[in-house]
Amino acid sequence: MKKENSYNQKVEKPKQTQEESGRKAETERACDNVTDENKEEPATVAEPDDKTEGEKNETKECAEKRSSEDEVAEWKDKYLRLQAEFDNFRKRTLREKMDLVQSGGSDVLKSILPVLDDVLRAVEASEKSDDIKSLREGERLVAQKFIDALRQKNVIEIEAVGQDFDPDLHEAVAKFAAGEEKKGKVIDVVQRGYKLGDKVLRFAKVVVGE
Repeated sequence: MKKENSYNQKVEKPKQTQEESGRKAETERACDNVTDENKEEPATVAEPDDKTEGEKNETKECAEKRSSEDEVAEWKDKYLRLQAEFDNFRKRTLREKMDLVQSGGSDVLKSILPVLDDVLRAVEASEKSDDIKSLREGERLVAQKFIDALRQKNVIEIEAVGQDFDPDLHEAVAKFAAGEEKKGKVIDVVQRGYKLGDKVLRFAKVVVGE
């Protein structure tokens, strides 16, 4: 009798393992084949009390799998939205920069146009008048108006004559023997230089004493 019982137990073990494997496969298929209808309208079903511990663990794993998939989809959506927002920001910044350059150039040109009007009037006056003194005075007024217009845009002339030669501001085009006192100093300006704030727009071309 003991031999028969042990034989029956050996035969029944593989059958029980096969049944558990079948239930596990069915649970995995159920997790993968969840329909949209079931997601939208989940039905509340009371779990039978006779569920084994393995089935409960499999149900928990199925729920965790769905939760992980939802989290991945959420982060992917956030990434795509952030990428679209950054692309829009980049395009908007580039457009604003181009508008700023164009508007800045037009603002400078508008400030120069009145000076051009004065220059043209001075040319017409010089053709009709022989009064050299008044013509020269008109030229000085036009030049001063032009200088004032540039100063309003923070453009100033670089000081040169009598100053120590500064390679950051001056460009030496010639040297001239001027004695020991004027050695290394600017004694003449060939072409005026200008700065926009602290930035050099054009170096002053000068003659340096030696």
